[in-house]
Amino acid sequence: RRSSDLKPQRQENRIARKDRMNPAKHFDHNSRILVVGTSGAGKSTLARKIALTLGIKDIELDALHWGPDWTETPLEVFEGLVRREIQENRGFVIHGNYTKIQGITWGSGDTVVWLDYTKTVVMWRVLTRTLRRIIAKEKLWAGNVETFRKSFLGKDSIIAWAWNTYPRRKEQFSRLYEENPYRIQTLLRFKKP
Repeated sequence: RRSSDLKPQRQENRIARKDRMNPAKHFDHNSRILVVGTSGAGKSTLARKIALTLGIKDIELDALHWGPDWTETPLEVFEGLVRREIQENRGFVIHGNYTKIQGITWGSGDTVVWLDYTKTVVMWRVLTRTLRRIIAKEKLWAGNVETFRKSFLGKDSIIAWAWNTYPRRKEQFSRLYEENPYRIQTLLRFKKP
């Protein structure tokens, strides 16, 4: 292939919001999409809409990673589960940020959608989502539920996690976006919801 064929398409906020919410305009049932961004950015919400619209598999990494009582799935098992989901589905949308399996996820995608929102937007979203889940006692992966103590006061607080990992994720995704080591064909970066 010519080097010009390998140059990825990069788009930053060039897709109108109404078109962003209509994935069928940009993808099809064979699309292999990754939705990335810091915790609370809205990855799962967007990924579910894309999966539903296109009729492709929704691969939520948190659902494969977390066991009962917030236990982590062993790395080898987690890798195997992710590989199986990818191999069994022609088209899919993966959402989640797990650096330890980045070679598997990014290495399998043809499109990355990066939700690169401001820290203010992300923190507002993670706070409101967490409060909604606590009040509703929403069951998450493997029957886990978020509690006020765990979410706000615990050493594994999702609020503290989102705050503390924001700069690291921003740097990580900026580097991946610019260097494109996995040769992703289409890189989409949205700085506004």
